[in-house]
Amino acid sequence: MNNKNLRSLFLLWLLFSGGAFAQLKIEITGFGSNQLPIAILPLKGEEALPQKVTEIVAADLYRSGLFKIVDSGGVNPLPSEPSEVQFPTWKSRGADAVVIGSVSAMPNGNWDVRFRLMDVLKQSQITGFAYQVNASQLRNTAHKIADAIYEKMTGDVGVFSTRITYVVRRGTRFELQVADADGFGAQTVLASNEPIISPSWAPDGNRIAYVSFERRKPIVYIQSLVTGQRTVAANFKGSNSAPAWSPDGRRLAVVLSKDGNSQIYLINADGSGVTRLTNTGTIDTEPNFSPDGQHLIFTSDRGGSPQIYRVAVGGGAPERLTFDGTYNVSPRYAPDGKSFVFIQRAGGRFNVAMQDFVSKQAQSLTENGIDESPSFAPNSKIILYATEVRGRGILAAVSSDGRVRQRFSAEAGDVREPAWGPLTKNP
Repeated sequence: MNNKNLRSLFLLWLLFSGGAFAQLKIEITGFGSNQLPIAILPLKGEEALPQKVTEIVAADLYRSGLFKIVDSGGVNPLPSEPSEVQFPTWKSRGADAVVIGSVSAMPNGNWDVRFRLMDVLKQSQITGFAYQVNASQLRNTAHKIADAIYEKMTGDVGVFSTRITYVVRRGTRFELQVADADGFGAQTVLASNEPIISPSWAPDGNRIAYVSFERRKPIVYIQSLVTGQRTVAANFKGSNSAPAWSPDGRRLAVVLSKDGNSQIYLINADGSGVTRLTNTGTIDTEPNFSPDGQHLIFTSDRGGSPQIYRVAVGGGAPERLTFDGTYNVSPRYAPDGKSFVFIQRAGGRFNVAMQDFVSKQAQSLTENGIDESPSFAPNSKIILYATEVRGRGILAAVSSDGRVRQRFSAEAGDVREPAWGPLTKNP
């Protein structure tokens, strides 16, 4: 099977596999400049599973745009232990690495999943893990395997086992949904006939703050994804909007108009301890914490047009960060703290851009023209955002170098307001 046919096969798998769980379909429209060739062999015994673990692993790595999947067809028998790997065979096929392993049923009903990543050139093991999981954890286990492979071969943290949240509108119904990073397993957290906007993940990955208009005004809520319980974090006079979590999960930055214009305030997660941070006669909005919790970046029109500023959490004079163009909004820190992403208007188009804090150079990453709500993956390598295609909102993603592009689309509905969740320690 040639590489072109293999790519087509994977695209079909990404678009149509997973049955009822494939609630967001992914189309890959770009690849990295130097793809890493890897052979991912079926795990011994995985044919007993409802979906093969290695199919999910291969789809994850392929979707990153950084890996070239080497065809394993015609090799028989396929190895499952290091001693069985015929390294010259895989070297002749152009593979730098080979994934092998096994899946077996355990007496307690769980599954024992084992994998090894083998270096073809050095003829040695790079890494390997064993997981004992129940059936509901198999998919996430596959993502964890892909994360381990990604980290060992690229040096960056893998984010395949993380989650995303977004808002789907179907007619007059709004749904706040949470799904795996590949769009599978979507669950509705909240449904309402009034708008839901600005979801924000708590650092523990178990809570989401968001704004709901269900009481006919914007109110900030915090909802547990474990218990389903939710509490009101901000319901003051006027507008309550744009929640952003502090890195320690104890506080939120919110935008309140209770004292006049929309300004940025700090509050405890339980709604107490309200402290005003900005104080201008203009609009300050869209705050976002730095990874160390010492600063906020935000949007303000205090200079006459919407631009991005940075202010210390302890107070002080804000520093303007963007000067290119007359409209720069929706800033979000990269998790590594080295840059920030935002929406920039240029020539009537609204695109995702990224700016380095040291060089202060901005780079446009997209060219769709109607982009909004950018959100970094926790490894700083991918940006999730909302865009529009033929009048309908969809999600898209672009790598931080602009090379790899993806589109996530739902079968029905208008998809907006994405936010990428944090790294988790769940099995």
